[in-house]
Amino acid sequence: MERSFLPYPFPRTTAMATPEALDGIHKNPAIQVTLPSGDAVWLVTGYDAVKRLLSDPRMRKDRKNPEDARLSRDNNMLQDPRASLDPPRHPVIRRIIVKAFTPARVKQLRKPTEGLVEELLDKTESAGPPADLHQTLTFPLTIRTLSTLLGVPPEDHIKFRTWVDKFFFITPGNPEEIEIARGELWTYIEHLVGARRKDPRDDLISALIQARDEDDSRLTEYELVWWSQGVLLGGYETTANHLGAGIITLLSNPDQLSLLRADPSMTPQAVEELLRIQIVFSSLASLRYANEEIEIDGVVIPKGAGVIPAIESANRDGKLFPDPEKFDIGRGISHRHLAFGSGPHHCIGAALARMELQTAIEALLRRFPALQLAANPADLSRSEGGFMEGFRQIPVKW
Repeated sequence: MERSFLPYPFPRTTAMATPEALDGIHKNPAIQVTLPSGDAVWLVTGYDAVKRLLSDPRMRKDRKNPEDARLSRDNNMLQDPRASLDPPRHPVIRRIIVKAFTPARVKQLRKPTEGLVEELLDKTESAGPPADLHQTLTFPLTIRTLSTLLGVPPEDHIKFRTWVDKFFFITPGNPEEIEIARGELWTYIEHLVGARRKDPRDDLISALIQARDEDDSRLTEYELVWWSQGVLLGGYETTANHLGAGIITLLSNPDQLSLLRADPSMTPQAVEELLRIQIVFSSLASLRYANEEIEIDGVVIPKGAGVIPAIESANRDGKLFPDPEKFDIGRGISHRHLAFGSGPHHCIGAALARMELQTAIEALLRRFPALQLAANPADLSRSEGGFMEGFRQIPVKW
């Protein structure tokens, strides 16, 4: 008889609630859970163990064997055998991509980002309250910033919203619909690569094309399109949802909001605390496989087992973050969160995301001193069925 485990991602009772399954989860260093595919994997819970596993060379990310756990029955978005996430390919490609996200490049983008935020807030203010900040700020900001970085025309952000929603869908649904959206997105990126090959510019896709064309062993044509798509998806949806959830969290905590309004210099540390406490995506993307038997604080994980280092659990480990469910922008160690991962798969765009979040939150609170939610928090809803667990709307008034 098969054993049943808690479903993962963990469900919520309300959009504002932390999943109940996270309560007391640190009593066990690792538990077994069931993925949307129906496959069982180990979920590692503690901060120290999660951080170790994210860099552990005994783990691999590539799904190599038929018995390896699947994320989803209908969607292999992060388990593509033609795009390796392990050595020796991954470090080579990562070194190419990371050049576009250097501190110097992000610094260059700060002024244009500040100008873009002011433009978006001007339009928000002109339209008058109420407003959905997902439509007027968070998604336009992230896609247009990425447009600058990758060379994607900003007018395509509506199409991307539709494609991304389907691309990240993981629960049983309509596999044909998923494949259509994935195919349309892939075709779009292929055409964009073709355009940049004819007309190179100072953007990431042009840099990847140059690396591909100068040395075929560095990057295959398939990898060129796959990684261009990956950077776009990773930097667009996640940052927009972090920003939206951060705004809702601030507006739902008037004491912390008042502290930040009184001292805007606290914005960077407020952003770190928001990144720590908010769950806008599960740790499914962190799925790894044990190349050998591994012991996690007394729990033996067998060779070949699927393992998820649970970032949302690590960020609520009371051993590191006292009173972890409390939102506290004065918390001195918020920056040690693992929202961007750690080790060889640490988010390449972390510096860019931080800059966008800091810029948008500072400007929003400065421009709208009476900003408040335009709906009862209990009536808010989140996206369901996908990697992203962000709020569907950010309704505000002022």
